[in-house]
Amino acid sequence: MTSIARSRPAAPVPRPATRAGDDRREANAATVLRAVLDHGPVARSAVARLTGLSAAAVSRQVVDLLRLELLAERPELAVAVPGVRGRPQLPLEVDAERLAVAGLHVGLPYSTFALLDLRGRVLFRQELPHGGRRGSAALKALLARVPRLLAAAAAAPATAGRRVLGLGAVTGGAVDAERGVTVRHEPLGWHGVPLRELLERATGLPVRVDNHARALAAAEVLFGDPAARRSMVQLFVGHVVDASISVAGTVHQGPPSVTGDGGHLPVPGSTARCHCGRSGCLSVAASDDTLFDAAVAQGVIARPDRGLLLAAVRAGDVRADALVRARARVVGGALALLADVVNPDLLVLTETFAVADPVYLDVVREEFALRSHLHRDAALLVAQRFGADALAVAACAPVLGELYARPLLNH
Repeated sequence: MTSIARSRPAAPVPRPATRAGDDRREANAATVLRAVLDHGPVARSAVARLTGLSAAAVSRQVVDLLRLELLAERPELAVAVPGVRGRPQLPLEVDAERLAVAGLHVGLPYSTFALLDLRGRVLFRQELPHGGRRGSAALKALLARVPRLLAAAAAAPATAGRRVLGLGAVTGGAVDAERGVTVRHEPLGWHGVPLRELLERATGLPVRVDNHARALAAAEVLFGDPAARRSMVQLFVGHVVDASISVAGTVHQGPPSVTGDGGHLPVPGSTARCHCGRSGCLSVAASDDTLFDAAVAQGVIARPDRGLLLAAVRAGDVRADALVRARARVVGGALALLADVVNPDLLVLTETFAVADPVYLDVVREEFALRSHLHRDAALLVAQRFGADALAVAACAPVLGELYARPLLNH
């Protein structure tokens, strides 16, 4: 555990040898912590009913989780239960006051740095424009700025005095989460970047690295629609296009480091040239670059910029509306293909305009219903629930996901 104001040197910590009893204790602690996240404030007796654990097992886990500051008691909410002797049970909830996790989402025009509490709420967020930098120049700038942002967060009222448990770092493209390496991010010009090692050296924090579509899926499993814990496809559409899959609450990693490459789904009628050398790939047909360039070419906006196009849409510019609807139809067709192959309980879309205005999500749904051969109800398709905080939450999800899965080892 690391102070926000003063970090300790990061070093690889080998997982201790465990016995079956240790594994059970870890699993039980994760079960209790998850139940309190979902239902808190909640009494110990209710946690036992919800989890199927014995009252004694719940009490043992609660002692550890309170000691680790992952749970907090709420004595002001205690209520005596009629017919039950003894002191009222103190309700429990996930402690949102003393700890935080940090995250860095590395995008193309800008990156996002954030701090979240353990319930996934954003405490501090700042965008870091790349100023046109790519490759090693962008990386060098980030490595210099992130430690300064950690220090700035220490002075912010919402985060002062909190201990930071770790730093998540997510990017598009192929990411080897186990080795902490960005294997390939073509638009950014990153190949084989040891991101975990570099950020641990720069910040002194333990770092977890992942692909941003997988991180968004992990965040949805933690804090989103309960259907996400059964099965889900997450599609991210921005300057890059990435997809991820989760089943039974576990986000699929895929060998080697790639869940899949939804960016190369074919888009009928598209002639846009992809970096892979082919034409008509979703990664180009639906990308922000293609959308913004078209808006500039039609005189809708003066330069390729998400904020300018959003403003034009909100001002009622019919040309902007037509461009955004055209992309929504491309995305809807791609989601129909994904849904027909995977047949998930939930489809989650992260795309600027569908998140900002349900009108455009409806366009995606209409195209999805038209193209899907399974004829699934389009209501299974939703926009991600984090809104403007999506990239901040995704950035922190690798750390939060590990914390909730192994609260005793990852603390």
